[in-house]
Amino acid sequence: MPPTLSSAIRRNLLRWYKINQRDLPWRRTRDPYAVWISETMLQQTQVNTVIPYYEKFMGRFPRVDELARAPLSKVLRLWSGLGYYRRAENLRKAAQQIVRLHAGEIPRDFAQLRALAGIGDYTAGALLSIAFGKSYPAIDGNARRVLSRVLRITNDRALRAAAKELVSGSKPGDFNQALMDFGATVCTPKNQRCADCAINSLCASRSRPNAPSMLGSRRPLKFKSVVWPLVIVRRAGKILLRRRDARGVLAGLWELPGEELNGKQAIAALFERELKGVRQSFRPPEKLGEIRHAITHRRIRAPVYLLNLAANSRVNLPKPGWRWIAPAKLQELATSSMTVKALAIFSSHEKNLR
Repeated sequence: MPPTLSSAIRRNLLRWYKINQRDLPWRRTRDPYAVWISETMLQQTQVNTVIPYYEKFMGRFPRVDELARAPLSKVLRLWSGLGYYRRAENLRKAAQQIVRLHAGEIPRDFAQLRALAGIGDYTAGALLSIAFGKSYPAIDGNARRVLSRVLRITNDRALRAAAKELVSGSKPGDFNQALMDFGATVCTPKNQRCADCAINSLCASRSRPNAPSMLGSRRPLKFKSVVWPLVIVRRAGKILLRRRDARGVLAGLWELPGEELNGKQAIAALFERELKGVRQSFRPPEKLGEIRHAITHRRIRAPVYLLNLAANSRVNLPKPGWRWIAPAKLQELATSSMTVKALAIFSSHEKNLR
């Protein structure tokens, strides 16, 4: 890339960012811990979703040593509903590594950051540039899209080289954030606002709209449609929840009984198998509504049912890890996103009966 081009792109984007940057709570500080928490939460999650979670998390764990000492259940509870829970587990594990290996100080070295749980090239680059002012690229999906379009780059090595060159000037943290904001608001995946583009005159795609780029080089994900019925079992004012195993998807989270429906399996039969300890005949539960959810490559349709048991019903819970919970205590548990959505339907149903 000619030096004059890189200088012009950097200058124009920084000028655009100074005027148009989004006012986000984690941008009001250069605390590396705050930057790390925000960048981790923003992985595969929209900004507007992250803001309330970030504020609650920082209010409860304002320092890395407090996060390191926290029980995993409390960390997961604050993360509940944000999804991709492995991020929360890795945050706590990395905090413990930082306290043990780095005297509670977040490293300023790329290799040391990459050695921490859950920190990849992007997060390390974002931390070093935003918190410490070091010239490291932070290539997220937005940055990749902008650079691929503007420079007509068709391979990853060339894109990384270009990002490294562009961030090597002044204000590397601002430049990386400018790329992120620009890709999120102007150079969007669809219906990009070329008329408002601060680097329109420098963009190779403007004069060669049909030239190849990296944008079409990745295979589209294949999504699987899944039906996953959930049942709210209520007895004597309490709801039955189970806790997932400590390993695997959604490890350690509390959830409503239910599972993926296979073939023509009847919902009543599915619930009867799930609730082996509930020894009574299974009439069809009342359907309260339906939620939509996504986990990685699965697109889930989850009908939500209510099964009321008599207060004097004798219930042998299927196995350890199951518990009757009063609705007022639900917010104290780390619950899966599907369970949060389903319980919102239940709460609305109860209000409508009053």
